[in-house]
Amino acid sequence: MSPLAPVAGWALAALCIVPAEAHAWGDEGHEIIGLIAEHYLTPAARSTVEHLLAGDDTGLVTRDLAHEATWADKYRDSDRDGARLRYNATRDWHFVDLEIRDGPDLNSACHGRPRLPQGTPASRGPAHDCVIDKIEQFSAELADPRVDEAERRLALQFLLHLVGDLHQPLHASDDHDQGGNRKLASGPGFSQNNLHHDWDVVFLERLGPGSAAIARSLIARVSEAELLRWSRGTPDEWALETFAVAKQHAYGLLPARSDAGIYRLSEAYATDASAVSAQQLTRAGVRLAALLNRLLR
Repeated sequence: MSPLAPVAGWALAALCIVPAEAHAWGDEGHEIIGLIAEHYLTPAARSTVEHLLAGDDTGLVTRDLAHEATWADKYRDSDRDGARLRYNATRDWHFVDLEIRDGPDLNSACHGRPRLPQGTPASRGPAHDCVIDKIEQFSAELADPRVDEAERRLALQFLLHLVGDLHQPLHASDDHDQGGNRKLASGPGFSQNNLHHDWDVVFLERLGPGSAAIARSLIARVSEAELLRWSRGTPDEWALETFAVAKQHAYGLLPARSDAGIYRLSEAYATDASAVSAQQLTRAGVRLAALLNRLLR
C-alpha cells in the first residue's frame, strides 16, 4: 500500500479539528507525538518510562513524556550561543538529508553509517551521524538493562524526540536547499519565511487549540488497521516513507518560484500540508509507542 494513500481522508479529518491560535511545531508537534505515544504504551513500558524520566535533573523540561519529547532540542540549543559543544555534537542527529533530485541514498545521507566504537555510549557517538542510526543506537541502549541508568535515560530522551523528527517531511529530504531552509516561501495568512519553517510551524498551527486537544482528535481517527500497519517497520523504512511524502507533497506541490525568488504557496498547498502534518504526527506517535513497547517489555 502506498504510504500516501490515507492522506485524502486525513485531509478532511485535519480540517475538522478546531482552528486555533499559533503553536510551533518545535514544541507543540513533539508534545502531540508524545501524548499519542503515551496513549498506546503498555503498563510495563509506561512504568519504566516514568521511572527513567523522574530522574531527569537537567531542568530543561517538565518531567513528563510530552514535555520530555522536546528535551533533545533544548539540550542541543542550551549552549548554542556559547561554546556550542552540545549543539555541534548533536545537531546532525535530528535529520537525514535524502536527496530529491539525486535519489535517496541512505548510506551517503547517514555519513557512511559509522559504527559506534566498542564501549562508546550512543550519547557520545560521532557528531556526523543521522537520525536513523541514532534511533537504532539509542534503541539498543534502552533495551539493555545492563546499560547505566543515566545513559538509558538519555537514550529514552533522544528517542522520544528523534522518532518525531524522522516523520517531519523536511527532516528526511533535501533539494540541495538544507531541507527547505534555503527556499523562501509565503502564503495565505502567513508571512514570508523559509519552507522548512512553514512545515515546522505554520501548517501545524491550523490543527487545533493545543497539543492535548490535537492529540485527542488524532487518536480518535486512528483505525485498527492503521494502528497495526504503522506499528511495523524499521527506521530505514520510516525514513524512506517520509521521504516519499516530502517528494510528493512538500516539494512536489510547490508552485513555480517567482521572479523575486519566492514560492507563493496557495491555500490548497497549505491545506494539503496541514493534512500531511496531521498524518505524520500520528504515525510518529504510534511508532514511538510501538518501539518503546518492544524495548521495555
